Amino acid sequence: FAASITTGSPEELQAVLEEKDAELRLHKALVLLSKEKEVSKLQQEISAKVEEKMSETQRKYFLTEQLKSIKKELGMERDGKDTLIEKYRKKLAGYPAIPEEVMQVIDQELEKFSTLEQNSSEFNVTRSYLDWLTGIPWGVTSEENFDISDARRVLDRDHYGLDEVKDTILQFIAVGKLKGSVQGKILLLAGPPGTGKTSIAQSVADALGRKFYRFSVGGLSDVSEIKGHRRTYVGAMPGKLVQGLKSSETCNPLVLIDEIDKLGTGIRGDPASALLEVLDPSQNETFRDHFLDVPLDLSKTLFMCTANDLERIPGPLLDRMEVIRLSGYDVPEKIAIAEQYLVPKSMKDSGLMVEKKSPETTDENEEKESATPDDDASTETPLNKYTHAKDVPESLNLNRNAIESLVRWYCREAGVRNLSKHIDKITRKLALQVVAESEGTDLTEKSKRKQDTWEVNDDNLSDYVGKPIFTSDRLYEKDPLPHGIVMGLAWTSMGGSALYIETQGIKRGLDAEGKRRGGGTLKVTGQLGDVMKESTQIAYTVARARLAEADPANAYFDEWDVHMHVPEGATPKDGPSAGITMVTSMLSLALDRPIKNDLAMTGEVSLTGKVLAVGGIKEKTMAARRAGIKCIVFPSANKRDFDEIPEYLKEGLEVHFADDYSTVYEVAFGKDNPNEP
Repeated sequence: FAASITTGSPEELQAVLEEKDAELRLHKALVLLSKEKEVSKLQQEISAKVEEKMSETQRKYFLTEQLKSIKKELGMERDGKDTLIEKYRKKLAGYPAIPEEVMQVIDQELEKFSTLEQNSSEFNVTRSYLDWLTGIPWGVTSEENFDISDARRVLDRDHYGLDEVKDTILQFIAVGKLKGSVQGKILLLAGPPGTGKTSIAQSVADALGRKFYRFSVGGLSDVSEIKGHRRTYVGAMPGKLVQGLKSSETCNPLVLIDEIDKLGTGIRGDPASALLEVLDPSQNETFRDHFLDVPLDLSKTLFMCTANDLERIPGPLLDRMEVIRLSGYDVPEKIAIAEQYLVPKSMKDSGLMVEKKSPETTDENEEKESATPDDDASTETPLNKYTHAKDVPESLNLNRNAIESLVRWYCREAGVRNLSKHIDKITRKLALQVVAESEGTDLTEKSKRKQDTWEVNDDNLSDYVGKPIFTSDRLYEKDPLPHGIVMGLAWTSMGGSALYIETQGIKRGLDAEGKRRGGGTLKVTGQLGDVMKESTQIAYTVARARLAEADPANAYFDEWDVHMHVPEGATPKDGPSAGITMVTSMLSLALDRPIKNDLAMTGEVSLTGKVLAVGGIKEKTMAARRAGIKCIVFPSANKRDFDEIPEYLKEGLEVHFADDYSTVYEVAFGKDNPNEP
């Protein structure tokens, strides 16, 4: 009986029953009882420990709840929901003007929030919604700067040139000062890379006294990044514009939308279309984000956008923006930028220069400085902010000749980003030499100083940046040019450039009947686009017609095939602006008359010889100056564009304006055009 009440195994119980000896049977039963006793004792210990833990947990829980109840009765503490609601109410009380519709939505959400359980999923969704609704700075604006002289000083402090951008901002400030309030505006800065489009936006924000928020839309293909997600989605968030208002804590920040010409499209919508509402002054005062779903006033926000190529921006979107074109910098501007900004900044970043300690100025000096705000000395650029660091030789510098060589032979792009990279390379090498010589460390032949001077000049520049990338201003230095070669001017998203149009004649042999094989055909190479290929056919027809008028006996185009090439072959080219250049090139070949090497031209030609307007006149003029051109032919319709470019770009140039190809012919070949009296 004793063995049967234990938890022994069937085999053990069967062994007890089968044992005939009473003493042995009792012994086996005693073993089972002892084992059962130990198991029972262990279970009791475990149960006691578990009960003790549960009692402690329950005790803490009851005590905590009692403490909460006591504090709540005494007004010392509220529950989580009450605390959040009080926080929301406090934030809302600090906003000067909350729209009525928005306030109604907030009140409804707060009322719903007070009835929700904290463990419910709806609680967290509503809390997130209220966080964003109360985080928008309703009616909060930063104090505007209406001091034009101070704004001009801030703009000139960080950027050289860019007068059109600066004048537009000063006009904006002047209008705000007269009206007493400032409305938003949409500006588009279009130009080649490295011309300061993105960086000047921060300076504009400083000049206006506004907060700055930047986001890039390059490659963006999700419309929710602009207008937000619906709140039904998990992890939903407002769009970038609402995030910008919350992070800037004002309703009138400067918002920079970078790379707007590189917007993408996909299955998630078209962001360019979503921006139509944002960038329309007549619509953005009631902008609705999908997440907030309440009207949001963006009319006081100043939007600035940047782009490299206007052709990639949809027409309706481009129509909503005021376009300011940045043409890039010519050689004198690049040298000035390098001297005043890039070199001192690079030396500071490399540890070769430190910021000057500003001495204590007397009231008299302060009055003197404030009385002359337009003085050049009052414009604080990096050039006069920094001085040589300790243990750096005072003679260490990058002189003007070296900078000019960098610009002419290494960095010919329209912007200054590549120039900045080369200057950084020089200053890093100078820093290495300074540290190595102070420590007495030997450097490699390539890194150590070759001359006994710390000045980087035209002679030792190649020791720091290598051999020049460009060795000549032009592909052809010979004057006049070989027959059939003319320089044209082109415009690209990287700025203006000078390119040659080359033509060669191919004379075919005679067949068995004595007739010439071929003749009268045109072959084109140079990776030309469809528009440019059509332009070559038009130019060929015009050239044949003009040759028949100038020299009726000349049968060149009937007897010879013409091969036209536009270097460089690996670079895609398109556009109609090389029309007159192609005609002149083919006529030079047919008439066996060369063109002078300081002549360049641009203009579209029609079948009847009319010279039509083209774009990018300023960029093309700068490209001509870089190539050392002295004489340029532009279409007559572009005279107004040429008149608007700065005077220093026109100096030393002989410019002709043509409305018919006869004028181009006269400039290129002399006064023997049969159409001229």
